Amino acid sequence: MTHDDILYGRLRLWQPEAGPRVSMDTVLLAAWVRRPPGRRASFVELGAATGAVSLMLALRFSGSFRIVGVELQPDLAAVAERNGRENGLETRVSFRCGDLRDPSLLPSGAFDGVVANPPYESPGRGRESPVASRSIARQGACCSVDDVAASAARLLRGRGRFFAVFRTERMASFVGAALRASLVPKRLRLVHPSIGRPSNVFLLECVKGGGEGLAVEPPLFVRDGEGNYTPELLKAYEPEGLG
Repeated sequence: MTHDDILYGRLRLWQPEAGPRVSMDTVLLAAWVRRPPGRRASFVELGAATGAVSLMLALRFSGSFRIVGVELQPDLAAVAERNGRENGLETRVSFRCGDLRDPSLLPSGAFDGVVANPPYESPGRGRESPVASRSIARQGACCSVDDVAASAARLLRGRGRFFAVFRTERMASFVGAALRASLVPKRLRLVHPSIGRPSNVFLLECVKGGGEGLAVEPPLFVRDGEGNYTPELLKAYEPEGLG
């Protein structure tokens, strides 16, 4: 286990040395989320691991914002709870150990937003990690994108919003799963490792029961032509996020 500074030290998180750890995608997802205006906001994170995204969102959205992180693996859920306590966010962030596919885990139709960084590989694709927690996080050993989308739709109230980061090469399967769950894509942003290279991940916002009309935002480049992080990428590490 390591104890690491995140977001320039605004968070300090325990993470397994071998297992799911905070990555750039984690930060981008938390920076992509927009809080519903004008009222108390209640969110769920599906597949919370050690709680990084939930805790980042609690830092970004103070006051009446509340979020519940759902995590299948008891050891990771316990680390997430510890991270919440040690960062002083336990009154606004909680974690529930359980299967996101279980309809009895959380009340249906009760949440304004759901966030997820689903496993990028479908079961049986890619080289399986010998570390069980990595296999669950990366290869979808315990859930598919359809499971994630269906769970998000079940938890969201009407017009609630689903925020996700996913691998661009599997965009068609992800968007298809969202649409089957009546989660309509409304905002999309492609992330590129550098200028001139193809996108490897994308950020998506969907609305439960939304109408047609997708806004494709300008691409986000991680590095510029000289190999430096771009100002836009660095915004993701600041409290205002990506807007």
